[in-house]
Amino acid sequence: MAADTSVDILQKVLENEILQTTKVVEEHLDAEMQKLDQMDEDELERLKQRRLEALKKAQQQKQEWLSKGHGEYREIPSERDFFQEVKESKNVVCHFYRDTTFRCQIMDRHLTVLAKKHIETKFVKLNAEKSPFLCERLRIKVLPTLALVKDGKTQDYVVGFTDLGNTDDFTTETLEWRLGCADVINYSGNLMDPPFQSQKKFGTSFTKLDKKTIRGKKYDSDSDDD
Repeated sequence: MAADTSVDILQKVLENEILQTTKVVEEHLDAEMQKLDQMDEDELERLKQRRLEALKKAQQQKQEWLSKGHGEYREIPSERDFFQEVKESKNVVCHFYRDTTFRCQIMDRHLTVLAKKHIETKFVKLNAEKSPFLCERLRIKVLPTLALVKDGKTQDYVVGFTDLGNTDDFTTETLEWRLGCADVINYSGNLMDPPFQSQKKFGTSFTKLDKKTIRGKKYDSDSDDD
């Protein structure tokens, strides 16, 4: 009997929350409709023009990104090309990989998906064995490693899979969240709520707040990934 009463109370609470949410949405829509009704023809035309200009600008930006190699995940031929690639794009994700490392192939699959979804960011890969100078300069010791570059400067790293749930079976959404934490993609989710179900389960306490500690603390601990 008590259990039934608790269920009824919970159901009523949920119904009230839904009604309140619906009411807020309806009020917002009513306010927007009222604004439109109060506009004269000149104001409506100006609003239309502003929206058309915004769409035009967005399309031009998209074409510019595509012309610079955004929208696809591709390989950089050499170290020298790396500097040109990061110079011409604001946000770049560069995967330092090795053909014989299985986890690099896992990373490839996820990056291929994200490159198509986030055309605002350039996604490239570079063979670490053919890039001794860059690996030394960026202190790349674990493969795979993602160098996250903003405005031509390497700001962050994803080293191995530690920050991705510490499992080979991490989802593309988890990698997307991690890149969002570094502000190298336009992430629409909640950065404080990682996609993997339980951080404790996978043995990592990574959050947006402590991302700056990755490079200094996790290279050695992930050294068996390469």
